[in-house]
Amino acid sequence: QVQLVESGGGLVQAGGSLRLSCAASGRTFGGYGMGWFRQAPGKERSFVATIAWSSSSTRYADSLKGRFTISRDNAKNTVYLQMNSLKPEDTAVYFCAAGAAVHATSPRLYPYWGQGTQVTVSS
Repeated sequence: QVQLVESGGGLVQAGGSLRLSCAASGRTFGGYGMGWFRQAPGKERSFVATIAWSSSSTRYADSLKGRFTISRDNAKNTVYLQMNSLKPEDTAVYFCAAGAAVHATSPRLYPYWGQGTQVTVSS
């Protein structure tokens, strides 16, 4: 049984930083991608970043390049999302997802999801 467990969300002031973690269990994802998505109230779930489990090749939403960094630790079966220079518009529930083709950006392509972690950025 695949489980993805996110952690690291919270309340931060604008300009601050947070690092989200996503611990995967139940299988490894060699040859696939793992991604981060976010969903703000009243909005659709949107792509943030993805990383290839085997090669560490990454892809980002254009609007987030330079502020967010995705990485992974194979030994810990964990993916991270470092978020810097946070803005109030980054406020959302952030979800970890796994099992899609490398560099997939559509949430429909990811079969496995975590429960989400809330990130709130105050102005």
